[in-house]
Amino acid sequence: MTADALIYHPTVSHYLRFVATTVGRDKLLRTLQYFSRFYAWYLFRTNTPPRLIAPFEAIKKQFALTRKTLRLGKNVEHFKAAASAMDDTKAKDEFLRYCAIGRQLGYAMYLTLDMATYVDTAGIWKLESAKRLQKEAYRAWFVGLLFNAIAGAYTLWGLRQSEAEIDKADGEGVVESKRLRRERAAANVQLISDLCDLTIPSSALGYVNLDDGIVGLAGTVSSLIGVWGTWNKTA
Repeated sequence: MTADALIYHPTVSHYLRFVATTVGRDKLLRTLQYFSRFYAWYLFRTNTPPRLIAPFEAIKKQFALTRKTLRLGKNVEHFKAAASAMDDTKAKDEFLRYCAIGRQLGYAMYLTLDMATYVDTAGIWKLESAKRLQKEAYRAWFVGLLFNAIAGAYTLWGLRQSEAEIDKADGEGVVESKRLRRERAAANVQLISDLCDLTIPSSALGYVNLDDGIVGLAGTVSSLIGVWGTWNKTA
């Protein structure tokens, strides 16, 4: 009976739906990848023997390659999303529409350039231009994230303006205020995720001087936010 209760528990069914999605598996791998990056740095800083650090370095590298494999071909999705945003002439906010175009094109170029380096990273074929292509990929990712962060800050500003104009003494105003608060909470979480993710390409490109500890921790936080979001979507 206990085994049946565990096997048929709703959480198990939810978990199966979660891991059945490529996004769900990617977010889990990403969490482990960036936590390993942080923890390997921490162990190194505390003078831990190299043989104890090696497993976390291996997780970091192998999971990064696995995630790169899962991303193959995903650039088409973002090119299509950019085209859809360009064609959406009835958008309520033109600024957010242009931010969406910039974000999707940035992600699409990042994934295209990242895909071009796959044969080198996987050890299939050595490319002399691999480092240059990966640097350009990081630059494209940075641009995409920056557009998303700007859109997030702009959305939060708009939500605060809208909330200030609501008459909370009115019943409909109370309902609208609660809806705006939920939207603001979601926008805040997404902005935190984007700012955490920005540390990764910023550090790789040399825009900021961050060690693996900070980048790993920031990547872990944004990954956990991604896990939480995907988990809720598969409920």
